Amino acid sequence: MSITPKYCLQCATPLGEREDGGLPRPACPNCDFVFYDNPAPVVAALVEHEGDVVLARNKGWPETWYGLVTGFLERGETAEDGVLRELKEELSLDGEIVSLIGVYSFFRMNQLIVAYHVRASGTITLGDELAGYKRVPPDKLKPWPMGTGQAVSDWLAARSVSQK
Repeated sequence: MSITPKYCLQCATPLGEREDGGLPRPACPNCDFVFYDNPAPVVAALVEHEGDVVLARNKGWPETWYGLVTGFLERGETAEDGVLRELKEELSLDGEIVSLIGVYSFFRMNQLIVAYHVRASGTITLGDELAGYKRVPPDKLKPWPMGTGQAVSDWLAARSVSQK
């Protein structure tokens, strides 16, 4: 869910519109700045801890919503480093990346999600952004229809294939 600026981010002139790359885009008539509204890179961790999957609930979410540990990738950070940083910030856990689950477009939020399976260790302590967490045995985990739910679905499918 991105916000299109009304003024140029370089010179503060009101933005107009022009075609660029075959699409109409907000553009500055003064300095030629073009606002491309590129997706934000997000990292996600399917956290496996002591045999369970740990799902987290953001403080802004309804009480029944839980999801993967996620966060925005920072400048100069690899996706692997970013997902381990988010794990430490949100659950105070150390982790090791087991595998890349996949890369997913989340159009509603204008994000590109890079999801990893992460094996974690330590004692869970909630970070400032979280209201709670829950532990789910992998055989009870159910994917949800949006956001990181596709990563959960793909992880479960790969897991059942590898256990046969």
